[in-house]
Amino acid sequence: MTIRVVVADDQELVRSGFAMILGAQPDIEVLAEAGDGAQAVEAVRALRPDVALLDVRMPVLDGIEACRVITGPDGCRAIMLTTFDSDEYVYEALHAGASGFLLKDVRRDDLVHAVRVVAAGDSLVAPSVARRLIAEYTSRPPVDRRVRRAEPLDALTARERETLLHLARGRSNAEIAAALVVSEHTVKTHVGNVLSKLGLRDRVQAVICAYETGLVSPFPD
Repeated sequence: MTIRVVVADDQELVRSGFAMILGAQPDIEVLAEAGDGAQAVEAVRALRPDVALLDVRMPVLDGIEACRVITGPDGCRAIMLTTFDSDEYVYEALHAGASGFLLKDVRRDDLVHAVRVVAAGDSLVAPSVARRLIAEYTSRPPVDRRVRRAEPLDALTARERETLLHLARGRSNAEIAAALVVSEHTVKTHVGNVLSKLGLRDRVQAVICAYETGLVSPFPD
């Protein structure tokens, strides 16, 4: 099955580079490139791709608002791109419905992998992104944090809480399996239980939930 993608970035060289990398894959088709968020929304509505790759900062309509529009009911899934040195809107982007977050200096293989993972219905937060997300969030004044009560975590077993902790640190199923000394199948079961019990859409929401409930705190790079 071919994965249909729209790439949106206001920097033409960056946009074309990502499109070229993805278009070279036998299972990925780049349907369109967009230079701003409004063009991205228009392309998604017209072409119905599986995944949209969105720069966080774009003119006319930024990536966050574009993400919020295209990931609505029956919308496509979104992967956000950021330099992270200057972006301050990571938390908002994840709440807007993004299923993945990558740095713009992402390696070729990791970019392709992220598109395949997100297209398959999963989500992806790179470990470095997860660490900075948590550090940025916990540095805010308490009034800005919108902290959830921690009681929902009581529904989780000890192993499920461990799994959520690893998810919050951006670890893959294989890495979690190695840490817990269990099979990847068992990890998938734990992840499914965590999402179901906490009413979460995907792993990205699990990251948000983990630091909103205080399960995780900043840790060094």
